[in-house]
Amino acid sequence: MDSRPISNWLKRFTISRRQLFWMVVFLPIFCVIYYLAFWLRYEGSLNVDGVLGENGFRMFRATVLWAVGLKTLTFWGSGVYKIRSRYITTRDVVNLAKAVTISSIGLALVDYLFFPKVMLPRSVFLIDWGSTILVVCGICAGIRMIRDSGRKFRQQGNCKPTFIIGANEAGAALLRMIERDKNSCLRVVGFLDDYSSRIGTRINGVPVLGSLAQMCVLAEDYGVSEVLLPADEIPGKTVRQLMEAGNSADISVQVLPSYQQLLSGKVEMKPRPVCIEDLLGREPVQLDMQNIRDWMDDRVLMVTGSAGSIGSEICRQLLQFSPRRLILVDRSENSQFYLERELIKLGYAGRFDVVIADINDSKRIRAVMREYQPDILFHAAAYKHVPLMEGNPGEAVKNIALATKHLADLAEEFNVGSFVMISSDKAVNPTNVMGANKRIAELYVQSLAARSRCHFVTVRFGNVLGSAGSVVPIFTQQIQNGGPVTVTDERMQRYFMTIPEASQLVIQAGAMGRGGEIFVLDMGEPVRIVDLATDLVQLSGLKVGEDIEIQFTGLRPGEKLYEELHVDGEKHLPTRHPKIMVAEKVSVSEQFIHDSFARLEAITEQPSPVILAEIQRILPEFQSSISQPAETPLRRAA
Repeated sequence: MDSRPISNWLKRFTISRRQLFWMVVFLPIFCVIYYLAFWLRYEGSLNVDGVLGENGFRMFRATVLWAVGLKTLTFWGSGVYKIRSRYITTRDVVNLAKAVTISSIGLALVDYLFFPKVMLPRSVFLIDWGSTILVVCGICAGIRMIRDSGRKFRQQGNCKPTFIIGANEAGAALLRMIERDKNSCLRVVGFLDDYSSRIGTRINGVPVLGSLAQMCVLAEDYGVSEVLLPADEIPGKTVRQLMEAGNSADISVQVLPSYQQLLSGKVEMKPRPVCIEDLLGREPVQLDMQNIRDWMDDRVLMVTGSAGSIGSEICRQLLQFSPRRLILVDRSENSQFYLERELIKLGYAGRFDVVIADINDSKRIRAVMREYQPDILFHAAAYKHVPLMEGNPGEAVKNIALATKHLADLAEEFNVGSFVMISSDKAVNPTNVMGANKRIAELYVQSLAARSRCHFVTVRFGNVLGSAGSVVPIFTQQIQNGGPVTVTDERMQRYFMTIPEASQLVIQAGAMGRGGEIFVLDMGEPVRIVDLATDLVQLSGLKVGEDIEIQFTGLRPGEKLYEELHVDGEKHLPTRHPKIMVAEKVSVSEQFIHDSFARLEAITEQPSPVILAEIQRILPEFQSSISQPAETPLRRAA
C-alpha cells in the first residue's frame, strides 16, 4: 500500500518552529483582546450586571479559553501564522479576516450550545472581531516598519541616491525589488514622471518629484548621479533623450530588469547600462499561448538553420513549450556543438536531437525526414549576406530557392502538418540576388499550399539586432578597434527588431497559418543607419567626431537605400495579432513556377549573367545589373 497520500495529508498538520513561536506570542494577546471587548462593552466596569443577571467578568472567565483556543486553531489551520510581516499583502489580510470570522462564528455556536444561560452580547463578538484584525495587522505593520527603518538608516551613508523613471506599476515594482534586495547599494529618493497628475504623490513613501525634463535640475538638488529605467517600459525615443540629457550632466542612465525577467531566472537584480535594444524601444510581444500549445504540444518539431541567430532562438523559444521532440538541423558542426551545450545548461537535456546535415544534400535530408517524421518544420536555413550572394548567384539559387523547394517537397511527401518558411523584407521588389531568391522561394511555397494538406506559410520580416554578421556587431567591433565606423550612405534606413521578438512572432504566425499565407511582421519605424552608429558610439562612452569617426563608403552591390514591406500591388491585411499582418495573395501560374524551377536547377553552375537573366525572367521586378531584358513576363493567373 502506498503511504505517500497519508504522509502528505499528515504534513498539513505539522507545526513548524515559526508557527509554534507565533502561537505562543499571540496567546496572551488574544486574551487581552477578548478582555478588552468585554471592557468596552460594559464601559470599563465588568461587574455591572449583564444579560440574565450574569456579570461581565464571569462571562469572560467562562468563555475565554474557548475564544482563545478557537482563534489559535483557525489561525493555524488557515495559515495566518505563516505570514511574513515584511511581505504582507491584501490577500493575507483577507485570509486573516476569514480566520477571525470563523473563530467568532465558532465561539457563537459554543456559547449557544454549552452556555445557554450566559448568552454573550453580540457587541462583544463584533468588538473582538474588529480588534483582532486591527491588532494583528498593526503588529505586522510595526515589525515591517522597524525593519524598513533600520534598512533606510543603514542606507543613508552607504547607498547611492537614485531616481526611478516612471511613477507607475513598473516603477513601483522596481522600488519594491530594490528595497527587498539585501545586497542593493541603491537608495531611491524620488520618481520622475511626465504625467502631471502623478507629480506630488508618493509611492511607498517615496515622492514623485517632477517631470523627465527636470531630471538634471532635480538630480543636482538631490545629489543623484544615477537614474534607473525599468526594462521594456520606456519608449526608445524617451530613452534616447534621457541618455543625451544624462551625458551632458554626468548622470548615468541604467536599466534594471523587469519583474517578468527576474521571474524567468535568466537575469540578476543588477543595473546594466542602456543598450541599443533600449533605444529602439520595441514593446514586449504578447503571445496567444493556448493557440501555440494546441498547435505544437506533444508534436515532433524540426528547425533547419538551427545554429543561426534566428534558428537558435526559435529553438530556445520552442523548448519552453512541450514538444515531444525538437530536431536541430544545421551543417555547422561547431555552432551546433555550442548550441547543444547551451540548451543542456538551460535544462532541456533529453528533449532534443542535434543533426548535422546540409539542406542542399537532398539524400541526407530525406533520411533525416524519414527517421524523425516531423509534424512541424521551421525552415530558417539560408544564405543572407547580400554582397556575397551578388558575386555567387548560383550558390544563392541552390541554398535559398532550390533548397526551399526540395525541403517543401519532402514536407509534403512525409505528411508534415505545418511548414513555416523564414523570408526577408529584401524579397519585396528585390534589387539583389539574395532577396530575389527569397521571393522565388515564397512563390513556390505558396503554389504548393494551394493543393497540399500541409499548411505552407511564409513569415517575412526585416533586420534583427545582433545577428551574426549584422550591422550592430560590425559597428561594435569597429568601435572597439578605435574606428572608423563605416556606413554605406547617410540616407540609408532599415527596419529592426530583436531576435527574441522575431522568433516569438514567427512561432505565433506559424500557429495562425492555415496554408498559403505570407505573414508580415510589424517592424515599427525605420531607423537611419547613421543614427544607429552614433548611438552605439555614445553607448560606448565616446563621442562622434572626437573619439570615433563615421565614414561613408557608398552602396554595395545589390543594396537599397530603403527597405520595403510591400510587393508592388500587394496589400497587407490585419490579423488577430496586432504585430502580424498577412499579405494579400498574388496568384501565379503553378505551371510557370514549376518550369522556372526546372530551368533554375539546370543552370546553377552557369556564368552569373545567365543565372541573373533567368531570375529576371521569373521576377520582372528584379532590378539586376545586367542589361539583358526579361524575355518572358511573369504569368499571373486570371
